[in-house]
Amino acid sequence: MSTEHTFLAIYLGSMTGTKMAAWQAMPEAERKAKEQEGMAAWHGWVEKHKAVIVELGGPLGKTRRIDASGVTEVSNALTGFTVVRAASQEAAAELFKNHPHFTIFPGEAIEVMPVLPIPGR
Repeated sequence: MSTEHTFLAIYLGSMTGTKMAAWQAMPEAERKAKEQEGMAAWHGWVEKHKAVIVELGGPLGKTRRIDASGVTEVSNALTGFTVVRAASQEAAAELFKNHPHFTIFPGEAIEVMPVLPIPGR
C-alpha cells in the first residue's frame, strides 16, 4: 500500500502571450462558446478526480509582493491553483495531462510540486 502525499498544482498563463492573443482575437460568440466548452471540461475533470482533490482552489487575482522595503503590486504567470493527493509527483502530474487549462483555455502550463512537511515538526 502506497502512502499518499499532497501536491500543489499551479496554473500558469500570460496576458501577453500568443495563446492569450489568439483567444482575445476570437470573435466574441466563438470565445463565449469556447469558454462554455472549457468550463464543462473543467467540471468534468473535477468530477473525475474529486476523490484526490484536497482543495479545489480557484483563479488567482492581482498580486502584491511584500518584502523588507514594503508592499508593491507585481505581475507573474500564476493564474490559479489546486491541491491534490497522489502516491508520487509523477502520479500527481498525470492527473493534469490534457487539462482544459491549456487544451481549451489559453493557459500555458501547469506545474506540480510536493507540499513538504514543516521542518522540526
